[in-house]
Amino acid sequence: MSNTKVIGIFGGTGALGSALSRKWSKSGHQIIIGSRNAEKAISVADEINAEIGNSNVTGSDLMEAAKNCSIAILAVPYSSHSETLHQIKPFLNGKILVDTTVPLSKPVTKVNLPKSGSAALEAQLLLGDEVHVVSALQNIGSHLVGSEDSIDAEVLVCGNSHDAVDEVIGLIGDLGLNCWHAGSIENSAAAEALTSVLIAINQKHKLKSSGIKITSH
Repeated sequence: MSNTKVIGIFGGTGALGSALSRKWSKSGHQIIIGSRNAEKAISVADEINAEIGNSNVTGSDLMEAAKNCSIAILAVPYSSHSETLHQIKPFLNGKILVDTTVPLSKPVTKVNLPKSGSAALEAQLLLGDEVHVVSALQNIGSHLVGSEDSIDAEVLVCGNSHDAVDEVIGLIGDLGLNCWHAGSIENSAAAEALTSVLIAINQKHKLKSSGIKITSH
């Protein structure tokens, strides 16, 4: 396991956020679920603690979670991406923010990246160089993250700070996932776009959860 961390999960009441909270809680990390609705965050945290049988998950509003975490995970829909980042920005200097966002729009099978190139790059530009934005987990479904089964897929991790990327790779390793350092934050565009490609493959070939693996010959 990576070193124990205090992880703030923004969007932690959603499918991916709650799956990450459960899995990292089981690994011994301290979890703060951040939500616009603090009462809902507290309720979800209590449910996870009762389910797992520990007390290392708490809930709060977005600002308190950002203030008290050592590493931030952004797991919100793209429609809430900018608003959430603006709210938590004052508390993130010197920290890592892991952006899992995919800028999906209808039809979700069609790649539709923002003008800046990617959601993660938007986050880096908005937060500034004092925050180390790392892109990850766009191509793994929440039901797989929450599963106890072995996951036969891998994760692309992008960011401008090698140390930050390495720390995030260690943290994702605690989820039972293998990762690849895939270059700078600009390369997140490829991972974000791949989500629409994978959804199209799922629909066309009647698969539940297609994923990616890196091979070498």
